[in-house]
Amino acid sequence: MHTTGSRPRLVVSADGRGVVSHAGSRLLADFADATGLAGTFTDALRRLRRLRRLRPRGTGYDPGRIAVDLAVMLADGGEAIADLALLRDQHEVFGPVASTPTAWRLLADIDTSTLAALRAARAAARETAWLQVAESRDGIPASRAGGRDVPGLVLDIDATLVTCHSDKEHAAPTYKRGFGFHPLLCFLDNTGEGLAGLLRAGNAGANTADDHITVLEAALAQIPHAHRHGTDLLIRADSAGSAKAFLHHIRTLRSRGIRARFSVGHAITEPVRRAIQALPDQVWHPALEQDGSLRDGAQTAELTGMVDLTGYPDGTRIIVRRERPHPGAQLSLFDLDEGMRHQVFLTDTPIAGGGPLQHLEVRHRAHARVEDRIRCGKTTGFGRFPSRRFAVNAAWLELSLTAIDLLAWTRALLLDGELADAEPKKLRYRLLQTTARITRSGRRLYLRIAETWPWRHVLTTAFARLAALPQPAT
Repeated sequence: MHTTGSRPRLVVSADGRGVVSHAGSRLLADFADATGLAGTFTDALRRLRRLRRLRPRGTGYDPGRIAVDLAVMLADGGEAIADLALLRDQHEVFGPVASTPTAWRLLADIDTSTLAALRAARAAARETAWLQVAESRDGIPASRAGGRDVPGLVLDIDATLVTCHSDKEHAAPTYKRGFGFHPLLCFLDNTGEGLAGLLRAGNAGANTADDHITVLEAALAQIPHAHRHGTDLLIRADSAGSAKAFLHHIRTLRSRGIRARFSVGHAITEPVRRAIQALPDQVWHPALEQDGSLRDGAQTAELTGMVDLTGYPDGTRIIVRRERPHPGAQLSLFDLDEGMRHQVFLTDTPIAGGGPLQHLEVRHRAHARVEDRIRCGKTTGFGRFPSRRFAVNAAWLELSLTAIDLLAWTRALLLDGELADAEPKKLRYRLLQTTARITRSGRRLYLRIAETWPWRHVLTTAFARLAALPQPAT
């Protein structure tokens, strides 16, 4: 047998000089500086006197810089605090990086008030990033559904389960017979930014109105004032967000000058089943795909007036979609009897100006994108919590959301084409984890990317765009 395509023979040595890995992650670190994130983090963390010991005289370890380095590490795919060595070992690219014990002390000293200050710091950096998007691009992109733009901003709220393999504070059995945490999160569908998150025990209720209100208020606080009060907001959630108290809270936002509406799932109760069965065939309309084409085998209809919605905000509508089930779909007994899979949701978008019924349905179905946001978020920090202490893990979640923001801002401001919509895995392989060589000439430091790397021009263009961004006033 003759072998073909054999690899060239190698002589391996450990004497290379000036070679660095993960060089593209410097882009995120510089972006944090460009939005003022490091400075605002420092101001937030200096509120605690005990944090001053994190910066002994002459060490240069600024608390805000440590927090940013942790966020950059998470964006690059790190999973534990010890992974901060990823940056520390690239001293020529990232400069001095705190040790693992120093980073541990930082997280351990963050209490509830400091966590709130960190959130305010994130909001300030977000305002700067959005101003940069407005000046450098065409502003925050619109969310898409059914082949058309959804006006304003779309906030998606959903919970997820995070498994713990050791005993951690407030970790508990979950409804899926696992063990761990049950965080509730809010993402901005327009850009993929992680607006807010609430770390909860594993046995926390899925449809707790108070938790949904807490996360929504935290998410609204992250949106710059001009957008929060001057833009239409759509809050989407699955059936866990259909609690009447939560929907009434969304309605009360209008009294604060926030133009908010909701689109949330609803359980298929016995009254809903009877209403579906009573619908004549002629009231069912073809459903749409996300590109605006007709969805084969799916129809939608309105149940408003056929189901008692007493207790819900005035103007609430109830809409149903039926579809031929795909192989492996989980069906209820009602679905089995009808031979169709049914999904129901509530919305207070009015008939006038709200678009056709099919658009409201496909707009709500686009909420499923939040599952991809959560899946990617779990690879960007909150899929694994590092500490036995609940407060440390809550701070870790906030830094994970910061990492998600840095990736989202990088896509929105610095990248084009497919990378402007790429998931973190693709960004890490093509850009963040790029290997390069460090050289010096004329007192300047050069980062030289291999001329054979397929995405070398994308990365150099991103650095050039970052340098050209308008800087926040100091």
